[in-house]
Amino acid sequence: MPQSVRRILVVEDDTKTADLVSLYLERAGFQVYRAADGTTALESLRTVRPDLVILDLMLPGLDGWQVCQRLRAESDVPIIMLTARVSENDKLHGLTLGADDYVTKPFSPRELVARVQAVLRRSREAGPPGQIQVGDLVIDLASREVRLGHRRVSLTPAEFRILAVLASEPGRAFSRALLLERAFGYDFAGVDRNIDMHIMNLRRKLEDDSRRPRYIKTVYGLGYKLEAP
Repeated sequence: MPQSVRRILVVEDDTKTADLVSLYLERAGFQVYRAADGTTALESLRTVRPDLVILDLMLPGLDGWQVCQRLRAESDVPIIMLTARVSENDKLHGLTLGADDYVTKPFSPRELVARVQAVLRRSREAGPPGQIQVGDLVIDLASREVRLGHRRVSLTPAEFRILAVLASEPGRAFSRALLLERAFGYDFAGVDRNIDMHIMNLRRKLEDDSRRPRYIKTVYGLGYKLEAP
């Protein structure tokens, strides 16, 4: 198998769904690995080292929420949640845990493949070289590391992309729609509240008091901006 072939880990306990997803991914040129439960998924993360994980939520044993948390604690591998849970709260929770996209069942296999390709494309697109510094906040675009003073700040891939967009033009007010477009692309099926949830998490990690933010400011009626205290 050529080294350039991308490895996808499909974590799904329903055999028919796993077969369907695997078929379309393999037709698109991906190498597919499968896990039917959360424990096997975590083991596969270490042995297979996938380029992307498609994760069902309703799994035997460890559920998808728990698997996502543990995956994110060990790796920044892109995660697409594929689930029958369709509420906005579930979607927001998944994105908060670090998922890169959230697809609900029933789903179009071709659309799922397109989303896989889009997430992989975003994950490998290198940002401009160097660092951005805003006050004591330093964002390393090459290593994708963030430091606040002497403290390293651990961010999910989605949080990093949003912060990098804000930091690209300090002081500029970005609408929620523009943040979604710049951070995730036109093909991201996001809603404005997704941005609000990520901003809340960024403030919790970056600010001394998230209720009185010094870095990420709300621009009422529009969106958010990043500026030095």
